[in-house]
Amino acid sequence: MRAVGAAPEAAFEIAEAALALAVLDRPGVSLDFYRRHLATLEHDLAANAPAEASIASAARTLNSVLAGLYGYQGDRQTYDDVQNANLMRVIDRRKGLPVALGVLFLHGARALDWTARGLAFPGHFLIRLEAFGGRAILDPFDGGTIVQPAAMRRILKQMAGPKAELQDAYYQPVSDRDVLLRLVNNIKGRALQQGDAGRAAEIVERMLWLAPESGGLYRELSLIESARGNLARAIAAAEQAVARADDDGQRGEAALLLQQLKAKLN
Repeated sequence: MRAVGAAPEAAFEIAEAALALAVLDRPGVSLDFYRRHLATLEHDLAANAPAEASIASAARTLNSVLAGLYGYQGDRQTYDDVQNANLMRVIDRRKGLPVALGVLFLHGARALDWTARGLAFPGHFLIRLEAFGGRAILDPFDGGTIVQPAAMRRILKQMAGPKAELQDAYYQPVSDRDVLLRLVNNIKGRALQQGDAGRAAEIVERMLWLAPESGGLYRELSLIESARGNLARAIAAAEQAVARADDDGQRGEAALLLQQLKAKLN
């Protein structure tokens, strides 16, 4: 995973990278089955390539194979199950979180030479599909169905509250690296919900493998280590946060944190 963090965006394939992340929590389990499954998905998508050259037919192809043939669906019953963020377990169980399912939809669309990107939509992962000169937004949690603005607005209000409104930023594409970070962030969030700060620190360190220059992640790691009582590790992470801050505001926050941590040494 450190190689992914150091690699340019085009140098890694998102589903393979997601499997590499997943196997960290399933040591000793071979990835061969999962790689064969991805190859089979590609074959079946090609065999069901649409005869009609339209964005709607492209979306239907993804839906018919991933949701119809293989039964991939959002896990509505046990949404917070951490297995839903592990691509190996998602493949085993045929259900998962929006972002985990999104990885499969991105992989499938690109296998057909269509352009697919994750979007910066908060709280619920969506993808933008471009094919045959058309463009649509798909919801992988709902079988890859096309999502219209009214539905996006409804989803947003469900996730962010009744006052939330659509913004241009939510339609912007994100990098595959950001998609993977969003996937792993779900595991970290569940660890924090369960009060497992050690596990949360471990997951933030994985995220730093993906984004080694992220000052924000170092600051988060510093806060977690401080809460665990690991003052030396917290200070080291805060120093990295200062060095890698994106702007003066982040640098100031990290510097203040570092100052507060060092004061505890006295």
